[in-house]
Amino acid sequence: MSTVGERIREVREARGWTQEKLAEAAKISKSFLSEVETKGKNISLELLLRVATALDASVEYLATGRGDEAKSRKAIVIPAELSQAAEQLRLSFQQTIDLLEAYDSVVARRSSRPRANPSIEDWKGLHQALQHLRKNYG
Repeated sequence: MSTVGERIREVREARGWTQEKLAEAAKISKSFLSEVETKGKNISLELLLRVATALDASVEYLATGRGDEAKSRKAIVIPAELSQAAEQLRLSFQQTIDLLEAYDSVVARRSSRPRANPSIEDWKGLHQALQHLRKNYG
């Protein structure tokens, strides 16, 4: 079974990208990317989201090897509550998309029940929790 790093390298090479190009696009260091790809170094969810976004690949595929390599081409809709939270937190567009993808990838798929739209405070709380994880484990 292939590793996360091997799948990242596979998709990167299929796109004709160098490690330098991917590292720049994902805003990570080339040396870190090299360690993920060749030595199996662990990668945080936040950084995996950046890599997946840069490669236009699905997080599910990179993380597990299941699902489609390419993410679906549906339009990104930023809920009004997330937009307001992002403005209050002064998040960049990419940080806002990362937060939305984290919610969709982790939180929303934990339940099969219909869910209410997260409030502004819910979005802020998720952002804070991800920051805490990144600081302590990232």
